[in-house]
Amino acid sequence: QGYRAEMDNPAMLILMPPVLRNRKDVLFGNMPEIYDFHNKIFLHSLESCLGAPERVGFCFLDRREDFQMYEKYCQNKPRSESLWRQCSESTFFQECQRKLEHKLGLDSYLLKPVQRLTKYQLLLKELLKYSTSCDGVRELQEALVAMLDLLKSVNDSMHQISITGYDGDLSELGKVLMQGSFSVWTGHRKGPTKMKDLARFKPMQRHLFLYEKALVFCKKREEHGDGYDKTSSYSFKHFLKMNAVGITENVKGDHRKFEIWYSGREEVYVVQAQTVDLKMAWLNEIRKIL
Repeated sequence: QGYRAEMDNPAMLILMPPVLRNRKDVLFGNMPEIYDFHNKIFLHSLESCLGAPERVGFCFLDRREDFQMYEKYCQNKPRSESLWRQCSESTFFQECQRKLEHKLGLDSYLLKPVQRLTKYQLLLKELLKYSTSCDGVRELQEALVAMLDLLKSVNDSMHQISITGYDGDLSELGKVLMQGSFSVWTGHRKGPTKMKDLARFKPMQRHLFLYEKALVFCKKREEHGDGYDKTSSYSFKHFLKMNAVGITENVKGDHRKFEIWYSGREEVYVVQAQTVDLKMAWLNEIRKIL
C-alpha cells in the first residue's frame, strides 16, 4: 500500500521519474493476486487447522494449482529488478520510505514472495519431523513434494527466460522439465565416427533444456555485473525434436555419459552429466517423453 497506491497519488506524481509512470505492473508483477490469495483464501484455510494441525497438508494440496501464481511473479522479477535499479535513488521512493518509517527499501519487500516460496517446504519438513505416525502424514508428505516440485519448476523457468537467439516461441515447446550444464561431444554420421575418435576431441560445454517437445542446446554466457546484477544468459545453439530422438543409456568408459541420437543416428551427441544420479534423473524424464 505504501508504494503501489502512492503511484496513483496525484500529489506524488511530480516526484515520480518518467520511466516509472504506468509501470506499476512491471514493478510489482502479480503481487496483488498473491496478496489476495493469501488474505482471502489460504490464511483462512490454515487458520481452520489451529485445532486440527493434521489437516495442514490437505490445505496445501487443495490449493496446489493456486501456487502457480508464484511462478508468474518470479518470471517477472528480472524486469522488476531492472526497473527498480533505474529508479531506486529517486525522490519518489525515498519519500514513500520516509512516510512508512521503514529501515529497508522497497526491493527487500519485493523479494518476499520469492523467499516465501522457499520457506514453505522448510516449514512442511519441520512439521513432518514431528508427525511420525499420525493422521495426515501422507498428505503432509505429498504437500512437501508439491512444494519442492513448484520450487524446481520456478527455478527451471527462471533459467528459460534467459535464453537468447531462439527465433520461435519457446512456450510452443511445452513445459521445461529439466535444465542443467553438460559436457557434449558431437559426431555426425557422414563417415564412420568411432567413439574413441570422439574421446580425443575437447567437449563443448552446453546448457541443456528438456522441454516436452524438444531438447534445446545453449551456450551459457556469464554477464558481468556487480553483486546480484550478475546474470547468466544462454545463447541458443540448436534443438532436437523429441519425436525423432533416441537414447543409448551407457557409453563405454564413463558411467556418467549417455548418448542422444537424432533421426536414425544421423547426428550423435555424447552427453556427460556431473554425477551418475543426475544422468539417471535426465534419462528418466527423457524416457517418459519417448
